[in-house]
Amino acid sequence: MADRKGVVQISEVANGVLDPVLAKRAGINTMLLGMWDEIAGPDFADCTRPEKIKWPRRASESDPFEPGALTIACEGARALFLVHSQDQLIQRLNSVFGFPAVDRIKIVQKPVSGASPARKRLRELPPDRQKHLSDMISGIESKNLRDALTKLGKGVMGKQQGRR
Repeated sequence: MADRKGVVQISEVANGVLDPVLAKRAGINTMLLGMWDEIAGPDFADCTRPEKIKWPRRASESDPFEPGALTIACEGARALFLVHSQDQLIQRLNSVFGFPAVDRIKIVQKPVSGASPARKRLRELPPDRQKHLSDMISGIESKNLRDALTKLGKGVMGKQQGRR
């Protein structure tokens, strides 16, 4: 989709390409992956990752929809705690989907790569660049979006600063 200026956002293009592949291969979409930290909550966001959703086969389109099973990768002993919280997780997941998409969870114990990466500390920007960044995001009302754009801006402007 293009906005008023005819510009297409990269995320729209990427989601348009990735969603059909993810849906066919794993039964999930980028929305689920993007919201996983919120769905899993603070106790499990760093040690879990959704792998796939497997829905029962339907002989025909007229057969009623049946909820599927979500496979979640979980690191180590945290899987035991996840087992005890799976009812809450299913409720949160179905509220995101807006319908009962999942009725059970299958947990596989394995490393979750990228779940809690060692984050590089963003270098501080010189005052003039920090002011420029602050000016660019000053009109944004959402605090979460402002914070995310500040981190992104520091990352991009910090790399540019290192190249000079």
